[in-house]
Amino acid sequence: MSIAEPGSSSGDHRENSPPLVRAVGLGSATALNMIDMIGVGPFITIPLIVSAMGGPQAMLGWILGAVFALCDGLVWAELGAAMPGSGGSYRYLSEIYGRNGLGRFVSFLFVWQLSFSAPLSIASGCIGFAQYAVYLWPALERTYLSHDLRVTIPVLGTMQANVAVTGASFIAIAACLAAVVLLYRGIAKIARISAWLWVGVLGTIAWIIVSGALHFDAARAFRFPPGAFALSGGFFSGLGAAMLIATYDYWGYYNVCFIGGEVKNPGRTIPRALLLSIVLVAAIYLAMNISILGVVPWQELNQAAAGNSRLYVASFFIEKVYGHWAGYLVTALVMWTAFASVFALLLGYSRVPYAAALDGNYFRAFARLHPRLRFPHVSLLSLGVVAACFCLLRLADVIAALVVIRILLQFLVQAIGVIVLRVRSPEMVRPFRMWLFPLPALLAIGGFLFILLARQNFMREIRYALAILLIGTCIYVLRAWQRREWPFANRTASLSHLGHRGEDKK
Repeated sequence: MSIAEPGSSSGDHRENSPPLVRAVGLGSATALNMIDMIGVGPFITIPLIVSAMGGPQAMLGWILGAVFALCDGLVWAELGAAMPGSGGSYRYLSEIYGRNGLGRFVSFLFVWQLSFSAPLSIASGCIGFAQYAVYLWPALERTYLSHDLRVTIPVLGTMQANVAVTGASFIAIAACLAAVVLLYRGIAKIARISAWLWVGVLGTIAWIIVSGALHFDAARAFRFPPGAFALSGGFFSGLGAAMLIATYDYWGYYNVCFIGGEVKNPGRTIPRALLLSIVLVAAIYLAMNISILGVVPWQELNQAAAGNSRLYVASFFIEKVYGHWAGYLVTALVMWTAFASVFALLLGYSRVPYAAALDGNYFRAFARLHPRLRFPHVSLLSLGVVAACFCLLRLADVIAALVVIRILLQFLVQAIGVIVLRVRSPEMVRPFRMWLFPLPALLAIGGFLFILLARQNFMREIRYALAILLIGTCIYVLRAWQRREWPFANRTASLSHLGHRGEDKK
């Protein structure tokens, strides 16, 4: 297959493809966002975030993470309401930077990085699912193979990753494949499935929060180590690491944007679902984490993080309060929650390569819809297989790589882009306009840069992102040269293409 194969003109694909069904309302959209946001993240990352700052002062990471999530949520809300089609950032970046110019390159890079970051995100939920399965079956911790992969690339330096095959790895892969099977159906049925999954998520969280409130020990929850708030280099380095994990926990508020072509009344539903899910999840996180710290000493959480195992903190927490039977029950509920997150992630991300391929800006196989159920089945299956492979990586490595790659190659470019779009297209119809523009976008940009640069060994994950950027650029340039697209398109061809687009709109 040549690199020039992906896609023909966007018009050809759009004319031959049946429209998506708008069947997702505000309730389903908010539920999909929230199960994507909550998932297994807070149940397995509490030890990691406490370890990052060395005590319960790590709550600052969650608080600041909520502030920056809200700022970035306003960016997504404006763009999602103005361009309510499938594909999310792919569509936004293409329009912001010019569909037939730089935007074609930027949007291609977004989909290219998503081929790595989306499976990483899905895999993190599957790994969390498997971590809680270990609580039920400790034998799953057995390691069959462990190997450090190291690759030295000129200029970029050495990149490394630890691959481990354990009993839990097989559980994680099975969870990923099960989500693919459940999603292999029409969107209307998926909306109903998400509602049932959401019931399990709410029940699990409510049990943990109420149990913590009834057995809360303030002295334990707020027993800060000496110098916890000393504004030193170590404090800000730890805060950067804590915010990276918190950012991972909050991400998902934008999930509705990726299925914008299947949302009812998107100009109102998308912004409301975004902002409502952020506020609700922020309140839930703070209540749940403080409840756990009031029962489980932070020193125990720190020890779990050091070994990157036994991260099933919710099971420990409930077991301390009610006994072993309750630990088993909450473990099953958290596994339900983790699976719900994987389900929502696969649903949202599978629509992005589809939208890009429909535009002729990605491999054309991804533009195929299931002939009867009308959903992008090739995209769904591809992401599911890659995510299953990433289930062999360490959780901490998966989270760090995911967040850094996504910030550098998507979130920063998009936050800057919403300001650029206001300047370039002030007449554009915007059903929702960012509050206090451009302050939220600027705060989001500042927060993302702090997360990237304030951590120890921050270059390790940045090297991954740069490698993906360079490889993606090479692929795009070769395709563009073969297909005579930007920046190799001559002026006459470009003007002709624009003229045809104008005729199509008429």
